[in-house]
Amino acid sequence: MSDLADREWRLIRDDPRAGDVQMAIEEVAARTALEDDLRTVRVYSWEPSTLSLGYRQDPETVDWEYCDREGVDVTRRQTGGGGIYHDRYADISYTIVAPADEVPGNLMDCYDLFCRPVLEGLQRMGVDADFAAVEQSSIYQPSCYLRDINPAHDVVAPASAGEDAKKISGNAQYRQRDIVIQHGSISYDLEPAHHVGVFDTGLEHETFTDRVTSIREEAGIDREEAVDTLASALGEWCDADESGWQAGELEAARDLADRKFGADAWIRNREVLEASEQ
Repeated sequence: MSDLADREWRLIRDDPRAGDVQMAIEEVAARTALEDDLRTVRVYSWEPSTLSLGYRQDPETVDWEYCDREGVDVTRRQTGGGGIYHDRYADISYTIVAPADEVPGNLMDCYDLFCRPVLEGLQRMGVDADFAAVEQSSIYQPSCYLRDINPAHDVVAPASAGEDAKKISGNAQYRQRDIVIQHGSISYDLEPAHHVGVFDTGLEHETFTDRVTSIREEAGIDREEAVDTLASALGEWCDADESGWQAGELEAARDLADRKFGADAWIRNREVLEASEQ
């Protein structure tokens, strides 16, 4: 349990939702933390499948025809880094939302604090996971899982393999309106065809599988158990109460998704539409 456990937290085992709503609801949760003194940890999945672009990622790196043909939505995150293919099965995602004045101001220290329950959850699943022990150079910079591996926030397994360990989780955070939001993607299983196919590149599928591992490969447990274990670790870390979204939060998230995370203006150019422009 962390020092943050004396605050009010909620744990949300969220329903699968479209990617634009999943990104929007993090900003709504940030507003709730500030206005209602209620912090959030949650686990969630993506439906339909979604490519989330890093904040500054060039949209020209996307194979738009592939995404359209395969039914993969595209959104853009507030966090940096490379794009990530998410779906309801192979990806497990999480979010932590807390006021900035309650957590370390140093970025690396904050990563260390917020990744503790993620590492704990993986260990409980039977995955020998830890922050990367060594840096690994980029294979394909537009892809989160194929760009350079950073010991500060990239998690690998098996950790005992040292420089031969493979990436299993990417984590990123940003600060907004006196709030820190961290989210991350954990590979439950591998979908190399989609992870490579969503990008405008000729990379072979083996390029992905040589660099990335998964919970299923490392521990062999089923997805439901993996999700439950991660949720429990997050909840215990901050002593959160099991809960759901408050009245109005999902409606606000859908409105924000329409104006921002699901709009071409944001996805292509990082422009947010006003309500009158919809």
